[in-house]
Amino acid sequence: MGTETYMDKILEMVSLYGVNIITALAIFIVGRWVAKALRNLTRKMMGGKGIDPIIIGFTCNMAYIALLAFIIIAALGQLGIQTTSFIAILGAAGLAIGLALQGSLSNFAAGFLMVIFRPFNVGDYIEGAGVAGSVEEIQLFTTTLLTPDNKTVIIPNAKLTSDNIINWTVTGTRRVDMVFGIGYDDDIDKARQIMEDILAKDERILKDKATQIAVVELADSSVNFVVRPWVNAGDYWGVYMDAMENIKKAFDKQGISIPYPQQDVHLHTVAE
Repeated sequence: MGTETYMDKILEMVSLYGVNIITALAIFIVGRWVAKALRNLTRKMMGGKGIDPIIIGFTCNMAYIALLAFIIIAALGQLGIQTTSFIAILGAAGLAIGLALQGSLSNFAAGFLMVIFRPFNVGDYIEGAGVAGSVEEIQLFTTTLLTPDNKTVIIPNAKLTSDNIINWTVTGTRRVDMVFGIGYDDDIDKARQIMEDILAKDERILKDKATQIAVVELADSSVNFVVRPWVNAGDYWGVYMDAMENIKKAFDKQGISIPYPQQDVHLHTVAE
């Protein structure tokens, strides 16, 4: 077989498949450009409506990947490749990968649901998965909390959403729950007045919500009061610690006792 025969076969193959190859390349290049343009347009439109950046980025990237997959399949089909088999192979590979990454996919699904339904936002103080702290970052697989003692805790989203989530910030206010015990011989009305006066001086305590001061228990060695003022969420610990200290000092000054556990030991002398 001579050189001319080889050239004839090459020309024949180019004439048969050249147009398909050029068309497939055109589909891929133009399709990719259109996918990027649609992604940028979607990001611009969603950004103009004030939608959360996390939702914008996630939606745009997922849409771009889906369009790109469709474009690649269309280009392969133009080359004469049986895309049905190709799609089946991709499906089987996706299933295998999904089984291998089952935990990661559950975290991804949980992160997607949190982004959509927003049980909490960045900056909220929450309690979940046995940890309490301020939300630093919400990612698709994990959520990062900063605890009050400045520890960074990274929680898998699936673990966080599989149990109750307590959001202490979402309503903007919190109730400070405290218990104070006085002796049975002390004046209940006097003790209540002392606590009312202490709390009335604290400007951080909200005046539009009633503060509850009431006897809650007649314990073994004390009469216990519950003290429940309302404060803004950010003032919780400051009010709690200041009230504890100031009420204790006022009780001491006014002669109100705070009982504490005691144990009497009696010694009996046995004559030998």
